[in-house]
Amino acid sequence: MDEIKKKIEDIINKITTDKDFANSFKKDPVSAVENVLGIDLPNDTIHAIIDGVQAKMTADTAKQMMNQAMKFFNNGKDK
Repeated sequence: MDEIKKKIEDIINKITTDKDFANSFKKDPVSAVENVLGIDLPNDTIHAIIDGVQAKMTADTAKQMMNQAMKFFNNGKDK
């Protein structure tokens, strides 16, 4: 399980640093993940990794949006 978590983090890092890979992941996540990992995994394993990546990215996006909203409201109180 720790190996899958590491792979998820590796893929998220690649998505955030490589626009071409991010686009590839959006279009065909299975191929993109297999390409990064360099191996052909069973579909259930690939889909577990993809689900983990998407969940982590959704959580990170929600956190960023919340932080931006808090900054906006905090700036309004300071004035």
